[in-house]
Amino acid sequence: MADIKDAAFPDEKVEVINDTRGTHIDPVAEKKLLRKCDLHVLPPLFVLFLLAFLDRTNIGNAKIQGLTDDLHMVGSDYNIALFTFFVPYIIFEVPSNLIIKKMAPSTWLSLIMVLWGIATIGMGLVNTLGGLVAMRVLLGLFEAGLFPGCVYLISMYYKRYELQWRLTLFFSASIIAGGFGGLLAYAIAKMDGIRGYGGWRWIFIIEGLATCVIGFVCKWWITDWPETANFLNDDERALLIARLSADSGDAVMNRLDKRAAKRIFKDPKIYLGVVMYFGIVNTGYAGSFFVPTIIRELGYTAESAQVRSIPIFVVATVTAIIAAWVTDRLRHRYFFCIFGLVVASVGYIMLLAQNKLSVGVKYFALFLIVPGGYITQPITLVWMSNLVSGHYKRSVASAMQVGFGNIGGIVASNVFLTSEAPKYPTGYGVSLGMLWICGIACTAMYFLVKRENKLREMGERDFRLEDEDADNLGDDHPHFRLTT
Repeated sequence: MADIKDAAFPDEKVEVINDTRGTHIDPVAEKKLLRKCDLHVLPPLFVLFLLAFLDRTNIGNAKIQGLTDDLHMVGSDYNIALFTFFVPYIIFEVPSNLIIKKMAPSTWLSLIMVLWGIATIGMGLVNTLGGLVAMRVLLGLFEAGLFPGCVYLISMYYKRYELQWRLTLFFSASIIAGGFGGLLAYAIAKMDGIRGYGGWRWIFIIEGLATCVIGFVCKWWITDWPETANFLNDDERALLIARLSADSGDAVMNRLDKRAAKRIFKDPKIYLGVVMYFGIVNTGYAGSFFVPTIIRELGYTAESAQVRSIPIFVVATVTAIIAAWVTDRLRHRYFFCIFGLVVASVGYIMLLAQNKLSVGVKYFALFLIVPGGYITQPITLVWMSNLVSGHYKRSVASAMQVGFGNIGGIVASNVFLTSEAPKYPTGYGVSLGMLWICGIACTAMYFLVKRENKLREMGERDFRLEDEDADNLGDDHPHFRLTT
């Protein structure tokens, strides 16, 4: 990872940075520090998110291995099992990010990981739809704190234009989970009949057990906040804090008082960020929940469908990482979001007009939808993180974006109707419309940011320096420039 980083940011080898206090940062020490952060911060969080996404989406693999038949699920029962996950997941994301701010991330993240692993095992042991729904509710409750907590933690170690590359490497775990989940399900399904359990049950049990074991180990693997991270010595910790201060300047928000809360909840950028994520996350979940089913209904067996889902997610991983590298290099987010939306839209349009298309062309359309969606989705997350500054505001903003934005997951759970198989006009049509809800929000954000930066350049926001909370403005500070 360090070698990739060096290729992505060659100018950092010779750049000397001055923060607002005039501190000189040694570029050689900075390069060593970044390599150390890359090796300690990202790998455990990647593994956590990989297992989290496997455990929330493996129901799609279990479905075509006999889940619905054994639990006598009919009509919209499968959709109900999907969307019940999102109710507690949405409600508890903001509270969870406030909890993680108060305690060690290693303790909180490892604890909830073990708990959702137990819920995953439970899904393999239930005998009724009610039991499955109950386990999905618990899964959503325990997983709620993971993703926004990880985004928040990563963002506290890197500067704004180093973040997209790192966060996409982390986020690629969810994309890889789509392909790896198919491969793993293909292998585990061969246990069908062992101890009287169907193959779909073993998918949940084996993957849940793995989550519990790794969750226990992660207590000693996950790093904590920069101020207490045990992999850094005192000099490295001081250097990390200095370089992050150089990036944010005086745009800090380290007190959560009434004025700070008002600044947070009146900021239109946060609400646009929620809508951006709401629009694009639908495609991410639709791909994970329904791609195996869609491929199977093209005429393949369950095993062949599992295997044929793998290359789709491999391509999505590669394209997402390339887009992340380029967007950080160019220091721009908006047009990359739009590019991903256009690519995914072409795929949806093809499937909406699929009557005269061959099986091969329909399959190819999935190579546009899934990679296109995964180009845009992680960029919307980093763009939001780039636009806010300060511990508390970043914590609340990331939790609100992911939490309320995941209402798009409820949409994804309910628009692919069994009665409309295999053409799914409602599913594809709604998903296409959701993409451009994201596109409209991205465009509004772009012009809002351009206007705000112009006002700050003209000195129209300098009056904020006279406010009584001038030392706690966050990204409202007139010297802070917003990312386009």
